[in-house]
Amino acid sequence: MKLLITGGAGFIGSAVVRQAIAAGHSVVNVDALTYAACLDNVAQVADAPGYTFEHADIRDSAAMDRVFAAHTPDAVMHLAAESHVDRSIDGPGAFLETNIMGTYTLLQAARTHWETQGRPDTFRFHHISTDEVFGSLGPKGQFTEDTAYDPRSPYSASKAASDHLVRAWGETYGLPVILTNCSNNYGPFHFPEKLVPVVILNALAGDAIPVYGQGENVRDWLFVEDHADALLTVLEKGQLGRSYNIGGENEARNIDLVHMICAILDRLRPRDTPHADLITFVADRPGHDQRYAIDPTRMQTELGWRPSVTLEQGLERTVRWYLDNESWWRALQNRDGVGKRLGAG
Repeated sequence: MKLLITGGAGFIGSAVVRQAIAAGHSVVNVDALTYAACLDNVAQVADAPGYTFEHADIRDSAAMDRVFAAHTPDAVMHLAAESHVDRSIDGPGAFLETNIMGTYTLLQAARTHWETQGRPDTFRFHHISTDEVFGSLGPKGQFTEDTAYDPRSPYSASKAASDHLVRAWGETYGLPVILTNCSNNYGPFHFPEKLVPVVILNALAGDAIPVYGQGENVRDWLFVEDHADALLTVLEKGQLGRSYNIGGENEARNIDLVHMICAILDRLRPRDTPHADLITFVADRPGHDQRYAIDPTRMQTELGWRPSVTLEQGLERTVRWYLDNESWWRALQNRDGVGKRLGAG
């Protein structure tokens, strides 16, 4: 297929681009190259036949119409989004503009393209979202595809709105849509403002490792390359109009995750004292969701997909990647907001 992938220079998007090219698809990578994007993420496929990069913003309707007309994609995989909860607390407007109005603009361009092509049954608009739209869980239970939406941050509210738009375009205009909601991703090329890279890079620098509250918040951790594989599986095999929850089957408290990373670094890059001595508890994020957990039954039973990497294996691979790719993350450390406390309220 010829895939139009938005946000393909970002963390998850670039993993999808790399795997799609490896699987033999053609890819049109559409990215506005905002602060969290990096073309080095796709450097290994930049010269591959069938790969094209379009520097364009999904909020620009003329640019989106031009991209669709020029490339006539068979499917859209929509990953472009503002995604950092802390940044959404400090500046929610950008999240509304990109995640809501950007998705609207892309839907309109995709609809025009689909109708111009004669409304082919094979076309797909695959919207990639987050489990954060479901809100916060207590000690028990898991999110299913039927869980009621209950977003609690500007970020998750904007993603919930974009999910609703996609479903509305499917119902009202017949656009062939499919949705996925994923748990927390981690892995290579993760922009250095999120928890896992912050822990790794602060530990390597001998700086304090900040942990919100007491680190009791629980997340289901999904290795990014597993997520990319799941997304391509859903695109090819998923049922139109359905949503699929993609999880890593790896729940962990934040504090336990941090200790796991520190233990890996103690083995691979030892220092005079354990890296865990750098852990520092800081004021919690306002409205911090207590727990996320994915029920992966639909992915397993309908599509036969399960993650291939345990949390221990994925963290080992991630830490080794950061140790081996210092030039990549060094180049990003001067970007806006990196290394600063954001979202303090």
